Amino acid sequence: MRIGFMGTPDFARAHLEALIEAGHEVLFVLCRADKPVGRKKILTAPPVKECALINNIPVYQPESLKDGAIQNVLDEYRPELIVVVAYGRILPEYVLNYPKYGCINVHGSLLPKYRGASPVQSAIIDGEKETGITVMYMDKGLDTGDMILKKKCDIDIKDNQLTLFSKLEKLGTEGLLETISLIEKGEAARETQNESESNYASVLTSKTGHIDWEKDALAVHNLVRGTYPWPAAYSYFEGAKYKITETELSDKSGKPGEVLTSDPKAGLIVAAGKGAVKILRLQAEGGKEMNASDYLRGHSFEIGKTFDKYTEEV
Repeated sequence: MRIGFMGTPDFARAHLEALIEAGHEVLFVLCRADKPVGRKKILTAPPVKECALINNIPVYQPESLKDGAIQNVLDEYRPELIVVVAYGRILPEYVLNYPKYGCINVHGSLLPKYRGASPVQSAIIDGEKETGITVMYMDKGLDTGDMILKKKCDIDIKDNQLTLFSKLEKLGTEGLLETISLIEKGEAARETQNESESNYASVLTSKTGHIDWEKDALAVHNLVRGTYPWPAAYSYFEGAKYKITETELSDKSGKPGEVLTSDPKAGLIVAAGKGAVKILRLQAEGGKEMNASDYLRGHSFEIGKTFDKYTEEV
């Protein structure tokens, strides 16, 4: 089948690679613009672009799809199907209506739950025990199209963004190839989404990870998992900002934000509104991420003092 592909991050790259390895004819790739990366702000190509160039697939990076911006690309390659994975833009009607078999999307949730930009992260932050992928036909709405198939997986208490995305990549690539086979056979289902069950996973920002110690320990632990590696959970102690990148639950208790233990052997344990968390890894402002036990060999948090009381602005 003649396929056009739209996507940008690593999650999308895995799906592009699966299409190529399965022998599908990928005609072109659309992805977002190259971005400055790292302290030196080196202009870096998105993962999907890197994969496309390695495989000699033409790449286009339009700033917008509006006003027929890629009509010439569609007319040149005449795709029968467009596959979209984490592209980050709603497709206009002229794109949706062009391919013979339509446009399909691999979305990282069990729709209609967690439509929007951060379905994987939001499922972890909300403490969900299960998630998965949905392959669907695209329409004018945001993740509102008819569903073709779903695949489920468990969310482990230790899963973070990285481990859960890895699980979903496997499910997504399998689901994508199965869907294309169903479309080729004329057997692809169309299941309408139940609007009453929908919710929205908004874009993560640098403030998403600000820890509210008044919440229970599980909520704090889930926030740490769901925001790692970006934007990362964080809090302040005596005016200094600390990113908290890995935790586990503790059976200790105290007032919210209170330091309960602080030494290399016992570790760094901080109380929440109910229960406490043991901080396993952290990153001091201006420093490198490291094990909390290693950090505590040269630094200490005074027992009884508290991490900041949560406010929207600090």
